[in-house]
Amino acid sequence: MAVSNLSERRGDYDRGVSDDDHDALTIEVSIPASLRAAVAEKLALAAEERVGERLAEGDPTLWAPPGTPEVANRLGWLTIAERMLDQVESLEAFAKQVRDDGLADVVLLGMGGSSLAPEVLRRSFGSAPGCPRLHVLDSTDAARIRSVEQTIDVERTLFLVSSKSGGTIEPLSLFAHFWSLEPEGSHFAAITDPGSGLEQLAREHGFRRTFAGDPDIGGRYSALSAFGIVPAALIGVDIGALLHGADTAWQTRAEDAPAGVWLGAALSALAQAGRDKLTFVISDPSLASLGLWLEQLFAESTGKHGTGILPVADEPVGNPDVYGEDRVFLHLTGAREAGPSRPTSSIPHPGDADAGGTGSGRPDVHNSDLFARVRALARGHPLITIPTHGPADLGRVFMLAELAVAVAGWGLRINPFDQPNVQQAKDATNRVLAEYETRHDRAEIGRPVGADATGPSPTDDDALRALLAGAAPPAYVAIMGYVEPSDAFDEAMAELRTTIRAAGRATTTFGYGPRFLHSTGQFHKGGPKTGRFLQLIHDGPLDVEIPGASYTFTTLKNAQATGDLNTLRELGLPAARVRLAGEDPVAALRDLTTRIKKMLS
Repeated sequence: MAVSNLSERRGDYDRGVSDDDHDALTIEVSIPASLRAAVAEKLALAAEERVGERLAEGDPTLWAPPGTPEVANRLGWLTIAERMLDQVESLEAFAKQVRDDGLADVVLLGMGGSSLAPEVLRRSFGSAPGCPRLHVLDSTDAARIRSVEQTIDVERTLFLVSSKSGGTIEPLSLFAHFWSLEPEGSHFAAITDPGSGLEQLAREHGFRRTFAGDPDIGGRYSALSAFGIVPAALIGVDIGALLHGADTAWQTRAEDAPAGVWLGAALSALAQAGRDKLTFVISDPSLASLGLWLEQLFAESTGKHGTGILPVADEPVGNPDVYGEDRVFLHLTGAREAGPSRPTSSIPHPGDADAGGTGSGRPDVHNSDLFARVRALARGHPLITIPTHGPADLGRVFMLAELAVAVAGWGLRINPFDQPNVQQAKDATNRVLAEYETRHDRAEIGRPVGADATGPSPTDDDALRALLAGAAPPAYVAIMGYVEPSDAFDEAMAELRTTIRAAGRATTTFGYGPRFLHSTGQFHKGGPKTGRFLQLIHDGPLDVEIPGASYTFTTLKNAQATGDLNTLRELGLPAARVRLAGEDPVAALRDLTTRIKKMLS
């Protein structure tokens, strides 16, 4: 596969850009003196090995010898934006037909690479006037499924079943549920790779339309393929402009180098120097969800063979001294923000004691000091600032991040296109479900390996204290929530994360299960063995059946949680589980935070 080279792309673009566009095409960099040599050395090696040119040409030997699986056949993302332009008219016609048929909602049933880009596009753009609302359902939590079901009118809804492989358990289980409520093919469409089981299922059930993915693109690189562009068209995004924007990623610069090459080389050099916690600060509220997509891209692409770059999203911003010497900060500014000299704001979170009441990277009108705090981080920490033009710039941002991660794979000497550990958790889930189908004992689903019914409970304060005792750099604490996603839970989680950080400066991450299994789960198992894992589970009082299965969604969710916990423990990683009691998971989380504050004080 070949793409036009970098110099050709730059020449085409420079003829028509404005001064504001040029401002957005320059990345600002602040690297501490002690780390500059390592970055310079990696950049020199990138120039020597012609990384930029080979990337633009789609040369698979940049990452591995010829014939290595999941390299040469994973480079379709380099040209997908320009190829998708040929489908813009057809996709817009499909979206119009959906509107004309009176369908007021679209529910996307997907997971990981099939759901994260649509979720970012949904939150960033919203729905244009007259277009359906988009709901992204990537959860096996029964309460979440019921919430979506109660929000829509199934008779006026298009269900978009999205899975590259066509065999992922979560979207297929969700399809079975919603088909039982609305067994009419015109209310369903699919996005999947050619020849998949989902393609056959769509044909058998008379789906309205099946959109083909590109088999030469992995899920996390598929934002600008049908998996991201079809949902975008349905909510009225100008998909032509989005796709055209991807080309400008090749013209973005950092220190007089192509930004994708510079970012990838620098981030890999910093990771090898111990700065392997890439912390996102996003100061444009319309792009606040971008961290969800960046998490999967960085974690699955780099977290393998004992190395990697850990993405850190939605962590409340603190003062420089609350961070260890394992951090790199990536600041994305929004439209009309010229840089750190122009203030914006952030949502304050209660309990952020380590930062004196600071907020997160999620902006709000009530706090105007985020830029000052970000500027302060440059005192002792690497800080990289990427200006953007808000949601309209997402095509460029998606492509720029993909280029950077591909180059980071080169710098770390790993294959950024495979995910060798993701299957472990899937296999573990299947084993737990198989045992359940034999015994039909839900108690066994909730009993992970290492739990001793005659000894201390693995959820008591002693277990938590042991888990958090080593929570200091270079360790990180990954909190994994098998609960109903909500803004209220996110806010309560911010308090727990800053509580843990205040005690030992450890990095914290948070992900909803099972979504994170298709995202940061690869890093947890394949990256540096510095993770400490806290699993939270909450089951609501009402369950949801899965037609055709011998188990319910609550059983499936618990099997996924147990399978993942088993895998972590089998790998020798410290992992504890806490079941959040009561009907309100937010209140239970706040109670847990209070307990942890006392034990860490």
